Amino acid sequence: MPSTAVLIVVLIVALYLMNSIKILKEYERAVIFRLGRLLSASKGPGVILVFRPFDQMVRISLRQEVMEVPPQDIITRDNVTLKVNAVITLRVIDPAKAVVEVTNYVYQTSQFAQTTLRSVLGEVELDELLSHRETLNQKIQTIIDLHTSPFGVKVVSVEVKQVDLPESMLRAMAKQAEAEREKRSKIIHAEGEFNAAQKLVDAAALLATEPMTMQLRYLQTLSDIGVEKNTTIVFPLPMELLNLLNKSTLPSSDKSNRG
Repeated sequence: MPSTAVLIVVLIVALYLMNSIKILKEYERAVIFRLGRLLSASKGPGVILVFRPFDQMVRISLRQEVMEVPPQDIITRDNVTLKVNAVITLRVIDPAKAVVEVTNYVYQTSQFAQTTLRSVLGEVELDELLSHRETLNQKIQTIIDLHTSPFGVKVVSVEVKQVDLPESMLRAMAKQAEAEREKRSKIIHAEGEFNAAQKLVDAAALLATEPMTMQLRYLQTLSDIGVEKNTTIVFPLPMELLNLLNKSTLPSSDKSNRG
């Protein structure tokens, strides 16, 4: 009988010790509470001993976690109503604080992210939100990280994921973009006309230095017309001749009007 009792005790102790062995992965840490009191440092990775019921263990992962912030209704500084959501990447850097300081560090970070997103984006105009998103992401990350650092959580990055604009604002932005492109088109066309006129002035000044160049230009034009198998012949009429004809017809017309 005594040997049987000893064997049972040894078996119970062996089972208790085997049940006390816990294996933690490389990215896991164990926060141990012994008789309700937090041990000085978290344990892991590898093999650790947890002596229940005296010890209680909480596993904490040190890997990065991605959390999506639900769409938030935001009114920008220029009174535009938007729906904006974001993605936050965070990780635990102090497992003991993440367990002791807050009930649920993921939920806590999510609430801070929602309020910060509304407050920061509500202080900027729509154009700044669309064009300076990197700056706003950095500002939101800094503010959230300031709130989460007391409970051992580091915010790695914040990215504004999607900005939902109302239909009226989309139409207005489309009209603005169309007007901007039309403005650029007119400016380019005007610059082309100016450059062409300048070149014509330079060409006219060059042709005026040699009167025979006009005759050569006329012959070249006739040659170009003849290549296209066109029977039309164009004769240049000097402007001086037209002015002379106008002067000769003006007195006769004035006399007829007087008569």
